[in-house]
Amino acid sequence: MDSDKLMPPPTLAAPDPAAAVEPTSAAQSGAYAGFYAGVANKQVFEWLPAGRSVVLDLSAAGGSYAVEIARRGHTVVHVTGPGEPLPDALPGLHLVQAHVTDLRWLRAGAYDAVLAEGSVLSACLATDQSLRQLAKALRAGGRLMLSVDSLVLGLARLADQGRWAELADVPAADVVLVPSPDGRITRCFWPEELAAMLDESGFDIDWIRPRTVLSPEAVNRALGTDPARLEMLVTTEIALEHDRQGESIGYHLVASAVRR
Repeated sequence: MDSDKLMPPPTLAAPDPAAAVEPTSAAQSGAYAGFYAGVANKQVFEWLPAGRSVVLDLSAAGGSYAVEIARRGHTVVHVTGPGEPLPDALPGLHLVQAHVTDLRWLRAGAYDAVLAEGSVLSACLATDQSLRQLAKALRAGGRLMLSVDSLVLGLARLADQGRWAELADVPAADVVLVPSPDGRITRCFWPEELAAMLDESGFDIDWIRPRTVLSPEAVNRALGTDPARLEMLVTTEIALEHDRQGESIGYHLVASAVRR
């Protein structure tokens, strides 16, 4: 692996390891949060390239993915924003403080894979520009995995906030931007929109799927009765996802694509 492909990080740091992926909806709490994290982890590590790779990790997960990927022998560049928690120092793990909304500093063809978990690209409102920058940073044949907020989640947030006029405008909107309770604005996608954006950015799509099909209510009820069912529920969810490509159900969409 050619280490000079990596651009020197602007800032290096090293505190505190993070835990599981946090769902972004208030409905995804309690036992469902552990289920969601289990599904996301299984999806990510099944997607991860088998051979040693140079991986760019943009994920909003406190570096938990970056740490595990580095432990598996890959070289990882993990990007964190100001004030975000940072993972422990680890051989092969490089920490960069930068804004994911501006990735012009990335060196062309430097990475074998890019992971953008935790709906981080939904926070990049000019998502098409971010995807073009990521395509440039990947080598030809390099792989991208991302998760974004779905239109289902966006509609639920608008309804929860009583934004009926905005909710009525959604079918005619080219871009759906939704305020979160904490004041942030995120971009929500339907599968066809995400597919078109990936294609226009230079990617061939492997698949686009909902992250989860099982509802929070069903999972919380099942795990409330028997917490030992967690592994079985995760396995069931992963088995269901292969029949759900292109569907709009679920709070988040997950996509895998290859740079042309």
